[in-house]
Amino acid sequence: MSGQTEQTRVVASETAQIDPTGPRKLTRAEKRAVEAKNRLSSPAASIIALLIAVLWTVPTLGLFVTSVRTRNDIQADGWWNAFTRPLFTGFNYTSALETGLGENFVNTLVITVPAVVIPITLALLAAYAFAWIPFRGRELLFVAVFALQVVPIQVTLIPLLSLYVDTGIAGSFWTVWLSHAMFGLPLAIFLLHNFMKDIPASLVEAARMDGAGHVTIFFKVLMPLLVPAIAAFGVFQFLWVWNDLLVALTFAGSGATPLTSAIADLAGTRGNAWFLLAPGAFLAMLVPLVVFIALQRFFVRGLLAGSVKG
Repeated sequence: MSGQTEQTRVVASETAQIDPTGPRKLTRAEKRAVEAKNRLSSPAASIIALLIAVLWTVPTLGLFVTSVRTRNDIQADGWWNAFTRPLFTGFNYTSALETGLGENFVNTLVITVPAVVIPITLALLAAYAFAWIPFRGRELLFVAVFALQVVPIQVTLIPLLSLYVDTGIAGSFWTVWLSHAMFGLPLAIFLLHNFMKDIPASLVEAARMDGAGHVTIFFKVLMPLLVPAIAAFGVFQFLWVWNDLLVALTFAGSGATPLTSAIADLAGTRGNAWFLLAPGAFLAMLVPLVVFIALQRFFVRGLLAGSVKG
């Protein structure tokens, strides 16, 4: 009996060494996270998500099928009839590329990459200043930056165009880069600032105690933790700039015409090239689709940053 008691005492002692604090009580945020996970992993939620995915994919499938059908078949009946009478051709894509879509595709890449990098770079510096550098009027200035998100970009087009004409850069890539950077900065600063504020202040204080300055803290402490937020805004800005038509029509000149503007002109003044719209649109959506699929994990993590603070 005494041997069993001693054995029980040893097991209890080893258990206490493994988990000396015992069962930990879940916080309110953790409870909400567990409840949300249970709801989203239920069979009903899976079925609903599958139905939404199917409904979301049908228009894309219809666009692709239409892009490879002949002109007469497109005009005769709906795209779903192609499965009962399959007659596909690549002539539409060849004709679309011969109209100059290849050059417009390159212009879109040249516009999109700097239009994503510039606001992210500026927003990172501004967000760090708002989050970790105390200065007079910081709260008021941050509210002003946040309020810029509600300003419609349409009201800024004419003043900006007049400014670009006066400075002699109208119609160049610079006008499109600067416009997209200015329109994306408020959201970028707001998103990155909120993500930085979620980082424990003890990390920054520990770095300062070790003698690190602002540059070292920014690049070695915060930047590795900001990858989800940067990717989230990068995907959002990439999709917006790539699919933009309003800014392109207003500021892009003939030598900087992006893909969206060229697709809008594919039909021609008499509408004799309307059958090229489907292949042009499908070519335009391939790159955003690849970017989103490749970075969707970071995109979701960045958007949910700080959403379960308890």
